[in-house]
Amino acid sequence: MKYEVLVEVYERLEATTKRLEKTFVLSEFLKSADDLDKVLLLLQGRVFPNWDQRELGMASKLLLKAIATATGASLEKIEVVWKETGDLGTVAAQLTTKKSQVTLFSQPLTVQKVFENLRKISEMEGAGTVDRKVQLVAELLTSSKSNQAKYIIRTILGELRVGLGEGTIRDAIVWAFFAEKAGVKYDKATNELALSDEERINYEKYTTLVQEALDVANDFAEVAKVAKEKGENGLQNISLLPGKPVKVMLFQKAKDIANAFSIVGKPAAFEQKYDGFRLQVHKKSGKIVLYTRRLENVTAQFPDVVQRISKFVKGSDFIIDAEVVGIDPQTKKYLPFQNISQRIKRKYDIEEMSQKFPVEINVFDVLFCEGKSLLKIHFIERRDILKKIVEEVPREIKLAEQVITDDEAVAEKFYKASLDAGNEGVMAKNLQGIYKPGSRVGFGVKVKPTMDTLEVVIVGAEWGEGKRGQWLSSFIIAVRDPETNSFVEIGRVGTGIKEKSEEGVSFEQLTQMLQPLIIEEKGREVTVKPEIVIEVNYEEIQKSPTYSSGFALRFPRLVKLRTDRAAEDINTVEDVVLLAENQRGRGEQ
Repeated sequence: MKYEVLVEVYERLEATTKRLEKTFVLSEFLKSADDLDKVLLLLQGRVFPNWDQRELGMASKLLLKAIATATGASLEKIEVVWKETGDLGTVAAQLTTKKSQVTLFSQPLTVQKVFENLRKISEMEGAGTVDRKVQLVAELLTSSKSNQAKYIIRTILGELRVGLGEGTIRDAIVWAFFAEKAGVKYDKATNELALSDEERINYEKYTTLVQEALDVANDFAEVAKVAKEKGENGLQNISLLPGKPVKVMLFQKAKDIANAFSIVGKPAAFEQKYDGFRLQVHKKSGKIVLYTRRLENVTAQFPDVVQRISKFVKGSDFIIDAEVVGIDPQTKKYLPFQNISQRIKRKYDIEEMSQKFPVEINVFDVLFCEGKSLLKIHFIERRDILKKIVEEVPREIKLAEQVITDDEAVAEKFYKASLDAGNEGVMAKNLQGIYKPGSRVGFGVKVKPTMDTLEVVIVGAEWGEGKRGQWLSSFIIAVRDPETNSFVEIGRVGTGIKEKSEEGVSFEQLTQMLQPLIIEEKGREVTVKPEIVIEVNYEEIQKSPTYSSGFALRFPRLVKLRTDRAAEDINTVEDVVLLAENQRGRGEQ
């Protein structure tokens, strides 16, 4: 397929803010698209599935060199245009139109060529890597028309800006391959999906079918290809595979124990909610792989966990869900998440770190065991399977502490004991609940004593003044809008941050993390690629026209750096609306 065909779709998607129109545009394209697996990744601004941790590793400065090589423009001129437009993709488009270097060997770009060149970038290592990466991008830009150059640069930066949310891509797959069966009737003139009650039930059936396949496969490209080639039966046969991570099931927050019972039913299982990090453990053919909640492979960073899983968990293949908690070597008490978070990114002195920050594995669920998916098995049965395969060893590995009860007094006592042990609270679970990857569906809730914090991503900052002049400060934070797959601002945070990195999160540390992610700089203000996730608390959520989310956090304060979270995992606008409505004394606002 010619790349210009895909670019035409990009432009049509970018030209409308209407979700149904985007769905229609994408579904019509998918019906006849070649290279469907590659196309679905590129439409998300990726060349690897979201569970694949390979990265292109090209920051803006390198792309400036690639644009210069392809267009003949000076770096100085490129930087001037960049500051004027604020979008390096637009810069590439403008300068490609005026390029002074013309190659005799330029030929029309294909999706295959763009995909291959971008993947090669991630595979390069050793001497001369930087120059070779620049040449690979320059080769694409040299063969590009201006609009093609724009989207190549944006794809590399992870800033495609066509407003495709996950729900839109899912619905486009339904419209493309199950339109007649699902009763899809889209009216372009009115931008409406007209469905009778019966048709809506059928439509929801196929939407659920595709969503459940996505939950298991965790890959739009795979699901679209199966839907096109094998239809309904093919999607139903997509299964979990040890070694390939799946989105973990998420839990909404309950107000208190009574509210938890009202959501999950009686009796319910109550488990301690540990202040650690989620770990998805896979074993296949004797090999153990560890993934964080953001699907990052951290096997190398936790040899102690691998060793314990190998020794104390029976089975040739399985996927288990666990919370790994830090333990103080002297007092043997639990440590807050922040104390062990540095182990997640550690690449050196791993053995030393495992001695300094030992961990306990708390296993609380199993998704797959001995060749069989357990997603549809009741929670109480999955817990029984865990009892059979996990050998508990104090302070090394154990099942999450649990009590099953229909008595609020018993649950309250367990809740208090969990808090006294240094935990965040408790989880309440429906005994008959199935495992729904990625969903907050009421099969389980969390109960915590304080107003829920928000997980947000940093999208901008301001250079400090005086003694903080060398550091970024006043960080602009955003939540996710799933409808447009964009990040919308909700305030600024500058408190809860230390001067230096001796203890806690510091301005120095955040500056080091954010500098390589700067995509625009105007005066003291910078815009950064949304990758660094933090957890913040706040006094109140207020409606506000100042920020693009429509809300502002009053007195936000950084609680912790969430290195175990991806930007796709942060709270959404819907979460903010719900929290705002449930604030004490503000339910009517």
